[in-house]
Amino acid sequence: MNINKYTFSNIFLLLIFFSLINSLIAQEFEIHATKDKPLYRVPKVNSDITVDAYLDEPFWEQAVLVDANIEVRPGENIPAPVKTEVLLAYDDSQIFIAFKAYDPDPSQIRAHYCDRDKIWDDDWVLILFDTFNDQRRTYDFGCNPLGIQTDFIETTTGGGGDWDTIWESDGRITDDGYIVEMVIPFSSLNFPATEGDQIWGFDAVRSYPRTVRHHIGVFPRDRNNNCYMCQSEKLIGFAGASPGNNIEIVPTVSTIVTQERTGYTEGKFIEKEKRTEPGVTAQWGITPNITVSTTINPDFSNIEADVLQLDINNQFAIYYPEKRPFFLESADFFSTPLTAVHTRTLADPKWGVKLSGREGIHTIGFFSAEDEITNYLFPGPEYSNSTSVNQRSQGTAFRYKTDISQSSNIGILLTDRRGENYLNQLGAIDGDFKFTQTDRIIFQVLGSQTQYPDYISSDFEQPASNFKGKAYRVHYSHNTREYEVYGRYREIDRNFRADLGFISQTGIKYSEIGGRYKWRRDPGYWFNWLSIQASFDYRRDQNNQLLHRAWTGGANYEGPLESHASWYWEIGKDHHNGREFNMNWVQGCFGLRFIAPFWFHFSWHYGDQIDYANTRPGTRLQINPSIDLNLGLRLKAELSHTYEQLDVAPGRLYTANVDRIKLVYQFTKRMFIRAIFQYQHYRRNVLLYEDEVDLKSESLFSQFLFSYKINPQTVFFLGYSDDYYGDQNFWLTQTNRTVFCKIGYALSI
Repeated sequence: MNINKYTFSNIFLLLIFFSLINSLIAQEFEIHATKDKPLYRVPKVNSDITVDAYLDEPFWEQAVLVDANIEVRPGENIPAPVKTEVLLAYDDSQIFIAFKAYDPDPSQIRAHYCDRDKIWDDDWVLILFDTFNDQRRTYDFGCNPLGIQTDFIETTTGGGGDWDTIWESDGRITDDGYIVEMVIPFSSLNFPATEGDQIWGFDAVRSYPRTVRHHIGVFPRDRNNNCYMCQSEKLIGFAGASPGNNIEIVPTVSTIVTQERTGYTEGKFIEKEKRTEPGVTAQWGITPNITVSTTINPDFSNIEADVLQLDINNQFAIYYPEKRPFFLESADFFSTPLTAVHTRTLADPKWGVKLSGREGIHTIGFFSAEDEITNYLFPGPEYSNSTSVNQRSQGTAFRYKTDISQSSNIGILLTDRRGENYLNQLGAIDGDFKFTQTDRIIFQVLGSQTQYPDYISSDFEQPASNFKGKAYRVHYSHNTREYEVYGRYREIDRNFRADLGFISQTGIKYSEIGGRYKWRRDPGYWFNWLSIQASFDYRRDQNNQLLHRAWTGGANYEGPLESHASWYWEIGKDHHNGREFNMNWVQGCFGLRFIAPFWFHFSWHYGDQIDYANTRPGTRLQINPSIDLNLGLRLKAELSHTYEQLDVAPGRLYTANVDRIKLVYQFTKRMFIRAIFQYQHYRRNVLLYEDEVDLKSESLFSQFLFSYKINPQTVFFLGYSDDYYGDQNFWLTQTNRTVFCKIGYALSI
């Protein structure tokens, strides 16, 4: 198939032109659309409170009552099947929230003891505050019926995510449902510094899982308006609210003892590392909206091990998410269309400092950290490579963003990472423009310059002197209740580097155009959500040599028993190492909950796959079953298995298996013990490889953790982990073992 190289550019420009004309001829558009909505006045009260979910304090009689009585999913703005009431009040230092979640059959309420942020299998309630009333960012606080907490941040740009702050909650199941009580200090929020009343956007959501999982909210959703919080209800009040001194100091003590064998898989265990280190993390709200935090000698280790991923026959580097609290705080401030900042690249920081906040229409973020280990990622058009060296480096990022009109913004990003004979600097400008309720353009333009140490340049075939590169991305979408169409274009120079981010493929020109049609049905139908989609994408290198060309299609389904299913196919061609390969495949997944404690999921993939190690065609089969099982009120098990095989013309090239078992027993809301086992096994046909490989390799990782957690910063962890390795020459053998302990205590001033 011959594709004119200008085809996608022309189609893409036509889509944007059509959208602009559509916005010009449309009637006057105001994205806030809240003029006719009443303001709920939150009263100021003066009363002590015991957070116990009994609501027996007198001030609850004065609280403003908001009904959450509209089912928004899967039913579309229909009466909710159950009644929910939300009560709100405040004093000078905190806001009080209570949920009364009525239920005709309380015996069906799903509630389990679990760790913080693990409530999503249960019934739950959630309140969202848009404290600047700018429809761009919300603080979300949720609880299950036992009062176990979750908190996170949502943004219109898709950033946000995990976030931990200190607040109080409790919950209890009653004869007619359950009650949740929350107290959120103003010091946990950013909001305008005004003396009088403030107006906040808000929503309260209840998740009611029965035959289907009903989501119930305060206001109806207009599916033809892609700005969720533009449609929200408004709270008025909070006059005199103050975050106080907003100083938090968290001293920590961490101990780690690691032993490993002298000969990796043989010999005696010797001590590799033994250290006890004090550390401190401090945070200060220098204004109600600007926070500076710093950490010295922190424990940046992950308390939970990364989920194992198949690392056989991979073309590009594997992405792992950030989990460390210091970097998760305000992480959404640094989010951009291309992942130019990914703090997981900082492997072992010894100190860090961060400043973030918002004043009026201005958002600012800054961090800097010194790293004991430098991770390098070397991307290219057909593959990526990586390495880690024991070399100090310092990573710094600066982000500024300003609002434009009522729903758009433009921003800049600067990053700098440097060490001995090493430098990577990046500058970028990006924008997000919503010019109708259904039309949106997102863009980013970036440039970088890089200088590697000589040994890195020679060992990994990188440029030997200072080199520069550029990249840009643009995405347009038109999204309505019934359908969506989109177009995107991305171009990244071969010499572009984002060493504080995660961009694993460079030297490409990528074009895609596609669309989707959607159906929604209320509960009682055989489906609640159904969609079909199709797209075409075209990728070239910088010399316009084809890398990938494919037509894709698929369908998605959601229905009773919390069931979901998807199916995707692709018909295409790939070029690799100067050869053209068919890339025709099909994949799918489905999941459902047979009974309340049991969740089953299964995914699969079958079709063409390149054997990257030997540059030849193959056929890949992958299957991934997984089970989540709640065994009573306190015990949970998660089991998953991944199987993959690759067949080439002479026969089976390899089979790969990855198993993961996670068991958690929750003694109380604050205390649990957890065990994780991850086993990986590869078997290869050595006669079919051009280079020497092991016939068999296997590894086993185990981790045991005792956790006592009063709040996200006041914690006690005691754990043990070890690794085993084996191949065709010896049995699975323990290679190392580690004992670790951490104590942290949050002091608020």
